[in-house]
Amino acid sequence: MKMKPKKTKTPAGKALVTEVVIGKLRMVNPVMVASGCFGYGEEISKFYPLKSLGAIIVKGTTLEPRAGNLTTRMAETPSGMLNSIGLQNVGVDAFLKEKLPFLRKAGVPAVVNINGRTIEEYAELAARLDGHPGIGALEINISCPNVKEGGIEFGSNPEVAAKVVSAVRKSTTHTLITKLSPNVTSVQVIAKACVDAGTDALSAINTVVGMAIDAKTRKPVLRRVTGGLSGPAVKPIGLRVVYQVHQAVKVPIIGMGGIVTGEDAVEYLLAGATAVAVGTANYLEPNAALNVVNGLKDYMVENKVSNVSSLVGALIVP
Repeated sequence: MKMKPKKTKTPAGKALVTEVVIGKLRMVNPVMVASGCFGYGEEISKFYPLKSLGAIIVKGTTLEPRAGNLTTRMAETPSGMLNSIGLQNVGVDAFLKEKLPFLRKAGVPAVVNINGRTIEEYAELAARLDGHPGIGALEINISCPNVKEGGIEFGSNPEVAAKVVSAVRKSTTHTLITKLSPNVTSVQVIAKACVDAGTDALSAINTVVGMAIDAKTRKPVLRRVTGGLSGPAVKPIGLRVVYQVHQAVKVPIIGMGGIVTGEDAVEYLLAGATAVAVGTANYLEPNAALNVVNGLKDYMVENKVSNVSSLVGALIVP
């Protein structure tokens, strides 16, 4: 597929500055790909060089391999997608042995999304991933059920969320990014608790709980009834959460939820995101994330923005 030429200079002749830094994670541009929507990058590498992206947030990683939920576990919805994959992944040992070498060779930083059933599992995962070249950061998924707390999500309680972040912080030297759930009463309170516990950055949002029903069979479409809604349908929620979190804390935010175009990315930056992640769009178009990179550069050229960081939090509120 032939891509249009990249614009790398403003009309005034200034070179575009697209590099962003989050903790120790240095990226050539602010466009990442979201966990679970890009695998480990091997398939998409056939379409374009992965080093064109800022970073790859790899599939959610657990201590042991997981087969995931039984089908049906994905469903298309108007302007979005429901999923109930169940954290299918190869496990941390196979990731380090089989997947990370490919990402290092591809020249793109890997952000490892970690998931645990207990706080102790999160800490052990972080320790096992510590010190491996090619890992640029860890993303803590606190939307997982806490088995010691009766199945509630870690991220729904500020005290429990803080305990997870604190345990991971003590177990690793990597930059920490905590992924926030929109399925809470006050995302600002959760964000503050995570920052106080030691996270270097936040990502927002995780999927929104939803469901689909087949009117003909009168049954839920997903085997497990509910799933996570993603895609353009959740973009207004993602923008709102990023804006609110940016007002509440002073750490970098990675915005995600419904990003398809360069202008979508710009909207997240204006709301307060330092970087963005492209998720569901990757299922529709293999070049989706690269299209966002090029669209962002086009916007910068056309609007005479020489440094992408100048867009962060630059929303003009009446």
